Amino acid sequence: MNNVTGLDRPRVLYRIDEAAQLLSVSKSRVYELIRSGQLRTVTVGKSHRVPARSLDEYVARLLRGSAGHGKTA
Repeated sequence: MNNVTGLDRPRVLYRIDEAAQLLSVSKSRVYELIRSGQLRTVTVGKSHRVPARSLDEYVARLLRGSAGHGKTA
C-alpha cells in the first residue's frame, strides 16, 4: 500500500480496511482495538478514519510492551 498521496504528501488518515492491512490484522481486530481505546479514530462525515499518528502510537506501545521479552519486530 502506498503511503504517499498523488500530491507527494504523506497520508494522514486511513480507512479501517487500510489500517488493518498496515497492521497485518483483520478488520475485526481493528474494530476491537478501537472499542478498547487502544486505537483512536476520527469521524469524517459518517465514516471513521484512523490517523497515521494513532497507528504509530499503537505500534510504539506494542514495542515498549515487548521490550525485555526477547521479541523483535
